[in-house]
Amino acid sequence: MDNYKSLGVKNIAFFGDANIPASDPVYKSAFNTAKLLAENGYTIVDGGGPGVMVAATNGAKEAGGATLTVTFNPVNATGFEEKYVENVADKEIITTNYIERMFKLMEHGDIFVMFKGGSGTISEFGTAWVLAKIYYGHHKPFILMGRFWAEIIDVFRKNMNIDKAELSVFEIVEKPEDVLKAIHKFEERLAKRTKK
Repeated sequence: MDNYKSLGVKNIAFFGDANIPASDPVYKSAFNTAKLLAENGYTIVDGGGPGVMVAATNGAKEAGGATLTVTFNPVNATGFEEKYVENVADKEIITTNYIERMFKLMEHGDIFVMFKGGSGTISEFGTAWVLAKIYYGHHKPFILMGRFWAEIIDVFRKNMNIDKAELSVFEIVEKPEDVLKAIHKFEERLAKRTKK
C-alpha cells in the first residue's frame, strides 16, 4: 500500500452488510447514495456481493454510471457471502482471498463510504482508519453513513488512544446528499494538499 497517495477522486468504494434485503433501509440508502454519486460522475466500486454491494451497483446503473466490483470465490470460507450472480458490474477484478479483496477495494476506491454491517464491515472500517493514520496527509478519507456511527466513534474516543488527526479523516453523515457534500469537502482538502 505504499502508493496510497490519492491523486484525485474518481472512484467511491462502498462497504456494508451483505445480508440485507432490498426492503431494508440500509439497502435503500446505499442504492440512493450510489445513484446520486453516479449522477455526479463518480464510478461506484464494491465487493460484488449481495446487500449493500448489489445496492451500490444497481443504484449506479440506475443513473447510467460506471461500476467496478472486486470479487473472490472463497474456498473453506463458509461464513463468506460469495460472489453474487445478480451483482453485474461493468468491470470485475477477481482476487484469491478476503484480504486481497479488501485491499483491492481500498486500492481502487479514492474515498470509502461505510454503511451498517457486521464483522466484515468492522474489519474494513478498522483497516481504512489505520491506513488513514499511517498515511496521514496522503490518506484516503472515508464517510460513515448513519447516526449510529457517532456512538461507535465516541466509545473508541473515550476508551482507546485515538488522536485528533485520526478523528479528522472521516465524516459521519445521514443522507445521500450529505455523502456528496462530504466528498466535495474531501476533494477541496485534496486539492490543497496536491498544491503544496
